[in-house]
Amino acid sequence: MTTVPAVAQRVLLLRRSDPGLLVLLLVFLILLPLSTPRIYATDEVQYYAYLRSFYFDRDLDFQNEYRHFAEIGQRNNDPAVFNALLRDNPADPPRNLETGKFRNVAPVGSALMWSPGFILADLGVRTANLFGANIPADGYSAPYIWAVCFMSALYALLGLILTYRLARRFASVFAAALATVTVWLASPLLFYTYIAMPWSHATAFFLFALFLTLWLHGWERPLVERMARRPLWQWLLLGLVGGLMTITREQLGLLLIIPAVEGVVAYVRLAGRRHWGAIRQLPAHHGAFLVALLIGLLPQFAAYQVLNGRPGPSSTVGNKLDFTSPNFFNTLLDPAHGAFLWSPVLVIGLVGLFWLARRDRLLAALLGLGFFAQTYINGSFGTTWHLSGAFGFRRLIECTPIFVLGLAVLLDWLRLRVGYGPLVALALLLVYWNVGLIAQWAFVRVDAGFRKGLIWEDMFYYQFVEVPRQMLAKAYYLFADRCRFVQNC
Repeated sequence: MTTVPAVAQRVLLLRRSDPGLLVLLLVFLILLPLSTPRIYATDEVQYYAYLRSFYFDRDLDFQNEYRHFAEIGQRNNDPAVFNALLRDNPADPPRNLETGKFRNVAPVGSALMWSPGFILADLGVRTANLFGANIPADGYSAPYIWAVCFMSALYALLGLILTYRLARRFASVFAAALATVTVWLASPLLFYTYIAMPWSHATAFFLFALFLTLWLHGWERPLVERMARRPLWQWLLLGLVGGLMTITREQLGLLLIIPAVEGVVAYVRLAGRRHWGAIRQLPAHHGAFLVALLIGLLPQFAAYQVLNGRPGPSSTVGNKLDFTSPNFFNTLLDPAHGAFLWSPVLVIGLVGLFWLARRDRLLAALLGLGFFAQTYINGSFGTTWHLSGAFGFRRLIECTPIFVLGLAVLLDWLRLRVGYGPLVALALLLVYWNVGLIAQWAFVRVDAGFRKGLIWEDMFYYQFVEVPRQMLAKAYYLFADRCRFVQNC
């Protein structure tokens, strides 16, 4: 029987708990039943193939993995995996002519991050089979697929928690919690948390949030003092996480410009103050960071060497890049594909960086530079910058902490002027916009070609009339049989 003091202690513990974290956890758990754990898209297959092939076959020959998922697709009249990964194409053959290995343009980081869940699933399957369960212990059966999908969802939750904690450094509980939940639910991160689960976005978002958390440790001190006192362990962890972040989504390597520019500013200020001793100390710390970064990159270099015969990416990736970034502004403003039109909350978050600059100009400038770098590299993809076929502008998902920090500071400023009600109403409108687009993409306007980009003709009619009507009509299937709305489920 629970005693009165024990109950009081639990109530006290609940009161001491951070209400923002409780809100995050509650929303995450409420939406978790909407999860759709499956692997079907070409990118998902390539991420997963690393893990399944290395764990079961002890190699990086993906022929059996590709054939398995291609056959599932073909049974469901979806030849995308076969066409992308197996179909003979003289201009871009599926096998590397030098190594004989099948091409895999996905980085290896997601497989590494999913591996704890995958190993636990395998142990669970083999244990269950000892008691007669008869589950295929082959890396393809449901427990393995569910393990990596829910590992991805878990990383999304951890990333949200870290992002919220970062926002709390600069904003109130209300503003930090509302900003975190709004950016999550009003951006493609929602879709890649629960629907397209085994992509790299949720995992990479967590790693960038972790990187920022480590980097901002001790940020309350002045720059020169902070750089001088940043301990060696922090430099080493920053390097390792930065490397893992980069091999999870390679374009995130450009986010390392944030600590790089911070270092340049620190050297300039130290030289201006003639702190030669500190200047002599910093290169050792930066060297430790670079060594740890290189260690974090080694798994990708090793995979490249096996697959491509050299420690570099496939030419399939390199040939896409035009470093003049001709689609920089299209990335943000293109009517059919622009990130700001898919997710208006991103604009508000960026505007909030100007309010953050009132608190800390250097931090706001560095975060803005990180966003600029990600937009630049996406604009450099000459043929795939638009992400046609995907939901939303997914390549900016990893910048979620940047948007949340800006939005949180802005909400705190607005809260004192307009109160809580209008801010919550705006958040709900932004979330509804995103949910409506998910519905249009998933089942309302599929035949009209909505998956190829936003269709503005009758957009508001569909968002505010057809989406609610069809969601109500199909409410049972949305919760009990979502495979009616997705491929290869």
